[in-house]
Amino acid sequence: MNQLEIKRFLAQHEPDRGRTLVVVDFGNVEKWKQNLGWQVGIQELANLVKNLSTGKRYLRRFYYGSDYGKSERSTILDPWSKGVLTRAYTNGFEVVSKRVKYIHSADSVHGFEKKCDLDVEMSIDLVKECDGYDTIFLFSGDGDLMYAVEHLVRSYNKTCYVMGARDHIGREVFDAKQNGIVKDIFFADDFEYRLDMHRSRRRR
Repeated sequence: MNQLEIKRFLAQHEPDRGRTLVVVDFGNVEKWKQNLGWQVGIQELANLVKNLSTGKRYLRRFYYGSDYGKSERSTILDPWSKGVLTRAYTNGFEVVSKRVKYIHSADSVHGFEKKCDLDVEMSIDLVKECDGYDTIFLFSGDGDLMYAVEHLVRSYNKTCYVMGARDHIGREVFDAKQNGIVKDIFFADDFEYRLDMHRSRRRR
């Protein structure tokens, strides 16, 4: 998809912006850099999202874990985690978060793995807010949400688009497109000129 095709899609989508729910699974989005070779910026992401959804903040939803460190008693949020959540909110997102778990792992050089799965929260919110939108735009290549999306498409006539890194999209998403559940899949690779957090520096 080239820049002209992207502009055409955004223009066609314009009438639907007020009834579009954007779901950003930022834990998944962060992992795209492994395939992309560049990192999606929160401000850049927010600017694109404003072209997809307008109106109330609850239609632009950002899901990410709150990392308080290994101690379950800690009340101090990790600076990186705090920075991500703060930037998301100040850029117009409704932020949904829960505490990151530290799980012991003998296979990890650190002795632990971090886990914070927000799929349940995303699925419930998709259903709970269904009266307020007609179109779903999902920023995540994870196929786990396709069960909820299928219910919303078949039972409530919703339309769903998915964006993910080209080599970071689950088989379930492609199957959902083939079965008419997902209307189209967009590849973040094609949106580098809009999403790369360092794009302005690269143009110098």
